[in-house]
Amino acid sequence: MKIAIMGMGVAGSYLVSRLKNDHEVVGFERMEEIKHDSICAWGSIKSTMIDLCKKSGIDFEKYIVHNGKTMYVDMNNQKRFQIGLHGLCTYEKLSLIKDFIKDSEVHFGVSKKLEELESEFDVIVDCTGFHRIYLPKLEQDFCLPTYEYKIEYENGVPFDDFYIKPFPHMSGYFWYFPMGKNLAHVGAGDYNKQHVEETKKFFKKYGGKVTKTVGRPIRLATPNLCKPFYKGKVVGVGESIGTVYPLLGEGIIPSMICADIFVKNLGNNEKYEKEVDEYFKIYGKVFNFIRSKLHNKFSILRMMPDLLSIFRYMKKNEERFGMEINMRDLLKVAKA
Repeated sequence: MKIAIMGMGVAGSYLVSRLKNDHEVVGFERMEEIKHDSICAWGSIKSTMIDLCKKSGIDFEKYIVHNGKTMYVDMNNQKRFQIGLHGLCTYEKLSLIKDFIKDSEVHFGVSKKLEELESEFDVIVDCTGFHRIYLPKLEQDFCLPTYEYKIEYENGVPFDDFYIKPFPHMSGYFWYFPMGKNLAHVGAGDYNKQHVEETKKFFKKYGGKVTKTVGRPIRLATPNLCKPFYKGKVVGVGESIGTVYPLLGEGIIPSMICADIFVKNLGNNEKYEKEVDEYFKIYGKVFNFIRSKLHNKFSILRMMPDLLSIFRYMKKNEERFGMEINMRDLLKVAKA
């Protein structure tokens, strides 16, 4: 097949690496190569990333810059608590993306109209994330604005490990991800749009040199709300069809898993959609929980079945989430 992959983020670049040996694959990225950067926090789970990257012949461990041991959590006015980490790490995301597309045909600084692509390619993969450029506009989209810094510190870092601060009613959270000895990725996403104020407050308190600033939305609408997944020759993969885990805002591994499901079912869009729906079914329950908190409609009695499903899912996949999963911590979040 001749396949166009639109967008060289995590999902698009990974797909290039997975398909290039068996098909004629061409990648497109609308940003110029010199400006192409990875704009999301660079945290992921070591063991899962090792397994995924191995499918592309890449050793993930060489990109790791920090192995987490503890996550510090400030929950409103509650006493700060800690969550043990087992595999959560930060890594050189842009370097990994570049290696995914190494020795492949990728065009940077190029925007293509759908009509042009349809006349040349058998399949057009929409990996444009939040923008979802080549698929129909969603009827029930739900996005979270975010604001992020890359900061370099001269006189010691504020935290020696991961730190998060969820906002009231689960409207979002502030995060601090260590990126090595003197570097950190700091940002926040908030439905109530306090994210810029929160990041600036942190920067004013702890200082540091800002080397990069980015504002962008992320899609929290889950796959069940992101239909259609395909239309004509276009098929969506990754954030374009809602593969971000709403509770954590995590999209790296889910988008790569979605890419694997696409590779497995290439040419059979109905089967691809069915398998995506099944794999990401729990995301819908997580999203309903978050939305009920946002709109002050949360009832712990009414939502308990969904909370138990979410807990069982995360506990079963504790290694996949890279942290200790305890019901008491989930209840702290639910009651906040």
